[in-house]
Amino acid sequence: MDYVYGPGRNHLFVPGPVNIPEPVIRAMNRNNEDYRSPAVPAMTKTLLEDVKKIFKTTSGTPFLIPTTGTGAWESALTNTLSPGDRVISFLIGQFSLLWIDQQQRLGFDVDVIESDWGQGANLDIMASKLAADSSHSIKAICIVHNETATGVTNNLAKVRKILDDYRHPALLLVDGVSSICALDFRMDEWGVDVALTGSQKALSLPTGIGIVCASPKAMEASKTAKSYRVFFDWKDYLKFYKMGTYWPYTPSIQLLYGLRAALDLIFEEGLDNVIARHTRLATATRLAVEAWGLKNCTQKEEWFSDTVTAVLVPPYIESSEIVRRAWKRYNLSLGLGLNKVAGKVFRIGHLGNLNELQLLGCLSGVEMVLKDVGYPVKLGSGVGAAAAYFQNTTPLISSRI
Repeated sequence: MDYVYGPGRNHLFVPGPVNIPEPVIRAMNRNNEDYRSPAVPAMTKTLLEDVKKIFKTTSGTPFLIPTTGTGAWESALTNTLSPGDRVISFLIGQFSLLWIDQQQRLGFDVDVIESDWGQGANLDIMASKLAADSSHSIKAICIVHNETATGVTNNLAKVRKILDDYRHPALLLVDGVSSICALDFRMDEWGVDVALTGSQKALSLPTGIGIVCASPKAMEASKTAKSYRVFFDWKDYLKFYKMGTYWPYTPSIQLLYGLRAALDLIFEEGLDNVIARHTRLATATRLAVEAWGLKNCTQKEEWFSDTVTAVLVPPYIESSEIVRRAWKRYNLSLGLGLNKVAGKVFRIGHLGNLNELQLLGCLSGVEMVLKDVGYPVKLGSGVGAAAAYFQNTTPLISSRI
């Protein structure tokens, strides 16, 4: 029973947590098991091999940690760095801000490169700092691949190129919470040293698994990193990996079965097809926003996110009222504007196990809400623009050809 009942299904279009597909729900609908029995380690072994595929790595070491993305952040930092280490971190929105706060509270010397919210990471400043760092005092570059507060995606290939151009040995630590399994992500090709994501985003699971993947360089760094760590210590995992039991403490059996089902769905569709689907959904959303006469919070096309669109509203409209009205009247959940963009934007999440018709339903709801709050939208304008795009670009479902 829903805590606050509404007829029909809730239309969940926040940028995480996202819709959970029925096969995943069914897979998780099971009793507890002894995680020390032969069955769970056998399943865990296949999960560890398969999660490497979503990072596009063959050399990385994956960790499935019972935590959120915030815990995965801490795992990435404390296993590779020591207190006082200098790191470069980019402040471009709420989630990069929170990661910077964590870095500072863990005792690192954080060199913050700040951009206006709606812009991507300023890589020119990063390049100048690397050029000046002849002593290699910078130990890591920390960057959020996809900032969900503003709908901004950063160019990781360019970050890697700059590091290589200056022959700088700094580790590259990447928050891929709202990008991995939805956006193009190439851990090995881009030389990412630690990448992380959360189960509640594009994997379309409940919150509860922080998935971290470490390069051989990061694994080597972990041997000398002096940050205090207990729950997130990779050494504990590696010890149990060698034993063949895999778990230093009790995992969520239900989430493991859910992860198995979620990965199977992604592989059945094909990871590249999943990424292409997210591009279609995002493009249609942006066409709808344009048809409504509104603007994207993201200031340049090169930074547009394919998992979330942050929509700027006119100054006479409070964006939180759009979010409240959508939920109260139409059972539609949209994302609030956060911190500096609170009251100025609402966010449409379009990630995870989601199709074109579901998104069209969301866009029609947004149009009605805009009308409700006094914005002069023409009903059907955004839906029509998105539908026309989908009609021309949506492929046949591969399993039904």
